[in-house]
Amino acid sequence: MRDFQHSDAVWQGFPELVPGVLFAEGITPDVSADAAIAQYNAIARSRLATATEGELPEIQAWRRTFSRMGLKPTQYRCASESLLRRFRKEDSLPRIHPLIDVCNSISLAFAIPVGVFDVSEITGNLEVRYAAGDETYVTFSGGTESPAPREVIFADGIGQAHSRRWTNRQSGSSAVRETTSTVLIIAEAMHDSAPADMERLTAALADQLDALWSVTAKPVVLSRSSPQFDF
Repeated sequence: MRDFQHSDAVWQGFPELVPGVLFAEGITPDVSADAAIAQYNAIARSRLATATEGELPEIQAWRRTFSRMGLKPTQYRCASESLLRRFRKEDSLPRIHPLIDVCNSISLAFAIPVGVFDVSEITGNLEVRYAAGDETYVTFSGGTESPAPREVIFADGIGQAHSRRWTNRQSGSSAVRETTSTVLIIAEAMHDSAPADMERLTAALADQLDALWSVTAKPVVLSRSSPQFDF
């Protein structure tokens, strides 16, 4: 048994955090997610018709979070803002893998970052914590970087960083690929209505896992008093 959690220091610094987590086995690349993607893209399109991504409360909350981490929020954007920005300009997103495509469309609709991690590439437990500065991050192009000390990262048991700048950039090492079968899906929100929105977002993810892969995944919303998810 392994676990996922945010460190005490992260909870102390960001008590408004609301994470949602699902664990799923039996993922394959051979399903069609077109209907689900169209459904959630339509919601995002409707929201962007009346406001830019930077005006949405979910994105504004993450911009404040990035500022508190000492990052310029228009230089380093959370994943959902980057997706919404591209979607607003192109009215679509590139197709990568049906699970990623569904999660991206749900992220667009809720304006909340959703990360999908290949569990087979994670060693030991996974924790969102401040970097010591000696961790290793693998880029999507295969290069390696060292996160700066005090940078918020997703770190596993052997010091692999599976994200940089919290929700800004996921590592290529645990990205979903054709051979991925077991995943950890993690969404994180900071805005005022995050508790209710996270319940709806994780329920939507669970519904799509069931509909597309016949996989039953119980969504869990974590809190500072109940911060650990076992998988």
